[in-house]
Amino acid sequence: MQNNNNDYNVFALCGNNNIDLLENQVRQFKPKFCVVYEENNANDLKIKVKDTNTKVLSGMDGINFIASHEKTDYVINALMGEIGLLPTLTALKSNKTVGLANKETLVAAGDIVMKTARESGSIMPIDSEHCAIYQCLRGEENNEIDKLILTASGGPFYGKNKDELKNVTVDDALRHPTWKMGKKITIDSATMMNKGLELIEACHLFGVSPDDIEIIIHRESIIHSLAQFKDKSIKAQMGLPDMKMCIQYALTCVNNGKRETSQCKELDLTQIKTLTFAKPDDETFIFPELARYTIKEGGTLPAVMNAANETAAELFLKEKISFLDIFDLVQKAVLEHKNKKNPSITDIINASEEIKRHFITKFA
Repeated sequence: MQNNNNDYNVFALCGNNNIDLLENQVRQFKPKFCVVYEENNANDLKIKVKDTNTKVLSGMDGINFIASHEKTDYVINALMGEIGLLPTLTALKSNKTVGLANKETLVAAGDIVMKTARESGSIMPIDSEHCAIYQCLRGEENNEIDKLILTASGGPFYGKNKDELKNVTVDDALRHPTWKMGKKITIDSATMMNKGLELIEACHLFGVSPDDIEIIIHRESIIHSLAQFKDKSIKAQMGLPDMKMCIQYALTCVNNGKRETSQCKELDLTQIKTLTFAKPDDETFIFPELARYTIKEGGTLPAVMNAANETAAELFLKEKISFLDIFDLVQKAVLEHKNKKNPSITDIINASEEIKRHFITKFA
């Protein structure tokens, strides 16, 4: 955005905890609105920017207000967790383009979200893997797809078995080898749940069967994902790990259909030299296959898996459960859930909240 000030106008910003950064961004981009989810944090920001013309809002009402505002053209949803679901639907129903970096929206309610996107609005994927696949599929026909291949870094514990993971600390799990991300998504990378969520997301975004999605370990994080076609040719999207590239592509592709000059570093293959690939350890890292099971079953099951994982990851970050407990708790929640087919948004939200309440009560 900083490099394309003439092409884009920041109408509204949204954040939660980093009030100092939000203040800086308000002063730089001069948005009409800024939403801070927590009311106390919103009040702090109001004081800091009282000399500006930016109006500070709070809560889900504030988020939905800017997502559906008549002057909003493009909504980037990078909210963390299932909280991103309702703003996505609000934006789509208001005929907006949504740049989606919130995996949980499609995991929890993919059928409903994609139906809404077909009726009004549109979705551009921002996650590096789905942005890569989107690029690989441009100019191709859907009936020519043989399979999609999601790459995974393997996280900080690649090659370790369950015995070696017994004493994992929070600090251990937050040491991602290639990407700098928020705490929750970094834990998801350590457990490989991020690939499970991405598998479900890819099914909805690209209309493919879960059995036509393969996950491979690619430690270098240079190939961000691939598409294989019926003739067995493969397209790959490559680049240094930098989310700015994905965000820019999602913006400019919708804006003018063209690639624009980027400030990202150039990939020098002579410096990389080696690209490695391996099959994941599905016995230790069970979540990708658990996710494949939930999307096949459908109903409220994917949302329950997601809610259980969100809560378990939070409990681990608070050091109330062990790293291995995350796997056990999420798998148990999925296997014990009484699935409801063809759910409404209310059904999905209720199923998710029930799981979260159960976990919080159990580990209070």
